[in-house]
Parts: sequence; structure tokens; C-alpha cells
Amino acid sequence: MRLLVLEDDLMIGEALVDLLRAEHYAVDWVKDGEMADTALHTAAYDLVLLDLGVPRRDGLEVLRALRARRQRMPVLIATARDSVQQRIAGLDAGADDYVLKPYDLDELLARIRALIRRAAGRAEPVYEHQGVSINPATREASVQGRPVLLSAREWAVLEPLIARPGITLSRAQLEEKLYGWKDEISSNAVEVYVHGLRRKLGASLIRTVRGLGYRVPREDEADAA
Repeated sequence: MRLLVLEDDLMIGEALVDLLRAEHYAVDWVKDGEMADTALHTAAYDLVLLDLGVPRRDGLEVLRALRARRQRMPVLIATARDSVQQRIAGLDAGADDYVLKPYDLDELLARIRALIRRAAGRAEPVYEHQGVSINPATREASVQGRPVLLSAREWAVLEPLIARPGITLSRAQLEEKLYGWKDEISSNAVEVYVHGLRRKLGASLIRTVRGLGYRVPREDEADAA
């Protein structure tokens, strides 16, 4: 999953990026509202972590512009603005959740997972499909109850596919979830990770949709196969 962090405090920003990358997220970090708006025009994100009091363009303006463009990714506001009216303004502008600084890092990660899960139309914390189970909170995967070790980038390919069975994701869309701005993209990376996932989790879990990309079949499709 790929996240955009808007945070102008260097110490907080560096700590956030380190934390999120350690949790296997691809992360882009910007330090002002204009850079955030540009990033949101040029890349697809699974979640935006948004500070409000940032230079050049207020975070609330960035949020309003994002929603005006009908961009629907979850937005989590993380800010020191603690008045009730400011929180209401952020939520009414289109934010999905709100956390006040200083925040607990474990709580922040839990809120991020919950928002990504809900954006995928999921309520349950563990995804199960065709005997494969993955837990985004613990990064544990299993097949028929047997633990399976996945690399960080295998996980990054698997999670968006298994979260939305029946939805086809192109190679470019999966690359967006694998890499941040500074990462070097290998031309056949997605194919390599899909091959590894099929070997570890079963050949039928991820299907190739010729000319379009990859998808995990819905349960009724799997039953009919």
C-alpha cells in the first residue's frame, strides 16, 4: 500500500516515514500543501496522512481540493489543532478520521489499517480467501492454517488483490503500491512477486487477466473453476 504523508516538522516526518516503511508501506513525504496537491495529481495513494498547519497551502485546503476532484482515498488528519470546531471542520471537509498530536504510534498504525480496510469494503480485520488468511495488523499469512513467510513486497502485491476479490489491478497499479518516489522500479517486479505468491500460496489464488493485469477470483468463481 502506498501512503502520502504531509508533515512539515522534520523530526516527526522522519519518524513517521521510518515507522511506515518498517510496516511495509510505500511512503511519499511532502512538507507543504502545494507539494501535497501536486503529489495527489500525479500518483495514486491508498491513504493520505494529513497535517493541517503546513506552509504554502493549508492542509484543510488540500483536503477540500482533493474531495472536489472526487478522489476517494481515505484521509487521516494528524494535527495539534485540538479545538472541537477545528475537528468538525476537518471531518466535514472530507476527512475520514482524526488523531491529535502527540499521538501513540501503535494507535496511529491501527487507524491507518482500519481506514484502508474500510476503503476496500472490509469490516473484518483478517482477510480469508480460498484457504489463504492474511492479518494486516500482524503481517502474518497462512495457507490452510500453515504459516507462510512473505517478503514485504510480496505482501504489498497480495494485500490489495485479496482485499477486493474480483477486481483486476494492472501492473502499473500494483507498481504504485510497491514503490515510492525514490525507489528504483524493476521492469518485471510485479511478475516476479506474483510468481512467488503463487508458489507459496497456490497457483489458483492470483489469476492473470490477459492484457489487463491480475486479480483474485471471487469465491463463486473459485467454486466454479
